[in-house]
Amino acid sequence: MCPSPFGECDTDQIIPARFLKATTKEGFGDNLFCDWRYDKQGNKIESFVLNDPTYNGKILVAGKNFGSGSSREHAAWAIAGYGFRVVVSSFFADIFRNNALNNFVLPVVVSESFLAELFDSINKDPNTVLEVNLPDQTIKNVATGSFEYFEINSYKKHCLENGLDDIDFLLSNKDKIEAWENK
Repeated sequence: MCPSPFGECDTDQIIPARFLKATTKEGFGDNLFCDWRYDKQGNKIESFVLNDPTYNGKILVAGKNFGSGSSREHAAWAIAGYGFRVVVSSFFADIFRNNALNNFVLPVVVSESFLAELFDSINKDPNTVLEVNLPDQTIKNVATGSFEYFEINSYKKHCLENGLDDIDFLLSNKDKIEAWENK
């Protein structure tokens, strides 16, 4: 798990605009939070959380209002490309939330008090474990035993549980679609 000590984080901070020239998803993870991870000479800023090997995992715990700003899907590409599968925040911009889901990254909205508890647990123990249960729609802080329910669109939940993007979903229902068209 990797905590994000910053508050509001817009898509330009997630993936700076100068990296948006590419048309495929490859390589974006290398530039996730680039302006915070590296100095102007390209050297790692050791104090930045993603450069600290103490913090690792597939869950990014972020401050509130994550993914605001432009509608660039590249931000979700960068998060997924880096290896995160879940982002936890008390608020996500709608477009970012949809882009994340379309790229198999689960945005989990929690209360501000639960988010504060997560940061407290992580600060006490960087190896804090979170359990995200998509079928039950719960997130649990194993250190404290507390948990919260989170919301997710039933269609997107089905797609995540079955590894389907929108096209895969349509193809999996090809027979039903053809039957309906033939009526």
